[in-house]
Amino acid sequence: MTGAGPNINPGLPTEIVALWQRVSERLRAEVGDAAFNSWLRPLDIGSFRDDRVMLTIPTRFMRDWVISHYFDRIVGLWENEAGTPSKIEIHVVPGSSVTSPVKSANIGNTEAPAPIAANAMVQEAGAPLDPRFTFADFVVGKANELAYAAARRVAESPTVPFNPLYLYGGVGLGKTHLMHAIAWHIRERDPSRKVLYLSAEKFMYQFITALRYKDVMEFKRLFRSVDVLMVDDVQFISGKESTQEEFFHTFNALVDQNRQVVISGDRSPPNLDGVEERMRSRLGWGLVADLHATDYELRVGILQSKVQSLGATEVPDQVLEFLAHRITSNVRELEGALNRVLAYANLVGRPINLETTQEVLRDLLRANDRRVTIEDIQKRVAEHYNIRLAEMQSPRRARAVARPRQVAMYLSKQLTARSLPEIGRKFGGRDHTTVMHAVRRIDDLRQADNGLAEDIDLLKRMLET
Repeated sequence: MTGAGPNINPGLPTEIVALWQRVSERLRAEVGDAAFNSWLRPLDIGSFRDDRVMLTIPTRFMRDWVISHYFDRIVGLWENEAGTPSKIEIHVVPGSSVTSPVKSANIGNTEAPAPIAANAMVQEAGAPLDPRFTFADFVVGKANELAYAAARRVAESPTVPFNPLYLYGGVGLGKTHLMHAIAWHIRERDPSRKVLYLSAEKFMYQFITALRYKDVMEFKRLFRSVDVLMVDDVQFISGKESTQEEFFHTFNALVDQNRQVVISGDRSPPNLDGVEERMRSRLGWGLVADLHATDYELRVGILQSKVQSLGATEVPDQVLEFLAHRITSNVRELEGALNRVLAYANLVGRPINLETTQEVLRDLLRANDRRVTIEDIQKRVAEHYNIRLAEMQSPRRARAVARPRQVAMYLSKQLTARSLPEIGRKFGGRDHTTVMHAVRRIDDLRQADNGLAEDIDLLKRMLET
């Protein structure tokens, strides 16, 4: 693509211009109009000499993206069209790629309108959405009904109902499913809205890349121009001060503009270790909704929904009920177990029944049998400290009872995937902040009290064997 700007060589041979046009047309056919208009259209040829091609692009941020995602294909297509090996480089030339003869040819005739192109750029910067993760495919029960209702409200509301929406819970309980469902619903209702979904890890990576190439302003412009920002697994930025600083300012800028922010994490905001207090405070501003571990009825419903979506009518109810009873940790593991049974039956030609299921899942069932429960922890701790098991749920605050109870709460947080609210309910209906205080208190005490530290280590070994 030759250009009219001052950084473009106007004397390129016509055959090179034609060659680049053919490469561009093939690129657009492969990646689609949206990605092409966002990232590849700004490329121009700056110079060509002795099979050395210098391409230009306006910003470092765009250069890094093109090199990461498209460079190998550009080289392959160029060499295929040229018939000889070539050395291709991409240089940043601010102000380049405003207009060019190639863009005004056939490629330019399909240029996307500015809002759609901007939206495509936002989607390219984010992570892909899983088409399986929609509201229609999410099974609702007591363990997740608040999170589901809040996610639907955000997705359907023309205004910002609460900011941010913060979803938290253990692994495989549906946080990412709801995040994707929100994004799909918004995009279907209003394709012009710029929805950016990505993990906190990818946010950090893109921020570091912008720092490296001194293109932070482009990074800020992109992330602060969205209508909806969705960041998954925010606990990943724990201890990463520079990333937290940029995330904090991005969050504030979007909230100030009344743009929707949706965040997910594995813990509640006050319990995000390694995250600055001001950030934890901001995350708790809007609505905080947790997803508990699933109960039996919800697990059966999830399996039935999965069977229906796969058209696997040959799975007996007895097998689904067995799986729901035995695999209680998270939805991901539950669905994975069903997939293993279906795959085995399909590949080996065996009927799906209880015997086959137990045979195929022998290792998984054994692992679940060894999994520690809150009840196991309460019983073992009560025996160790010689108190009655009922004291774990009693309102008594005497130190002889309160300290073992705190130890049991601490071990429940360490050894199970249960959320803080669910742990609190197992200890006489206590609030999640009580559990959080107990966890922090025991964590502090065991650093200074060798006797307590030894007690906890002994209890852990007894519970895990």
